[in-house]
Amino acid sequence: MSNSTQIMSNKWRGIDLVTAAVLAVALGVGFWGFDTLIYPILGVITAGFPPVGELALGLWIIPAVAGALLVRRPGAAIFMELIAANVELLLGNTWGITVLFSAMLQAVGVEIVFLVFRYRKFNFGVAALGGMLSAVFEICFYEWWSYVPSYSPLFKAIFLVCGIISGALLAGGGAYWLIRGLAKTGALNNFAVGREARSK
Repeated sequence: MSNSTQIMSNKWRGIDLVTAAVLAVALGVGFWGFDTLIYPILGVITAGFPPVGELALGLWIIPAVAGALLVRRPGAAIFMELIAANVELLLGNTWGITVLFSAMLQAVGVEIVFLVFRYRKFNFGVAALGGMLSAVFEICFYEWWSYVPSYSPLFKAIFLVCGIISGALLAGGGAYWLIRGLAKTGALNNFAVGREARSK
């Protein structure tokens, strides 16, 4: 059976929970570092045309896509995204507890895409689609109304397009290459992605 169509059991293993949680915590710490060190600089850089700042959105979606690619079971995107968001919240951030609502929206978008493919395809294209739908959910159901309610329809459209691009490339691509990279080190030998890496 090809690695892109491998059928997985819905039952989680202990190693799934532990590995996904450890990776999510690491990504949550990364969120905090980005929030603290990079995001303020990004705000200054994009001050002349704020909608392009949404090109960074995909960074916050990486745990959701990574979870789906790693564990390959329903709920993995939600599990990893919520852990990462809680770590970010506990370490301190600009947005407070609202990051948990964002995390759920982002994760649900990813879960829907992998559900459409019945959790049988785990290639770059599916990862990118997951990141894109996640961005749409986050922006259309939350950020348009909470972060940029004063934007004109044109600015909101540009904001959305930037988010979708980021969802595809940063979230989808970033998570795909992160998981593939970890697999090549042997760290994920107990996962399907690790077995796929060894077979190449």
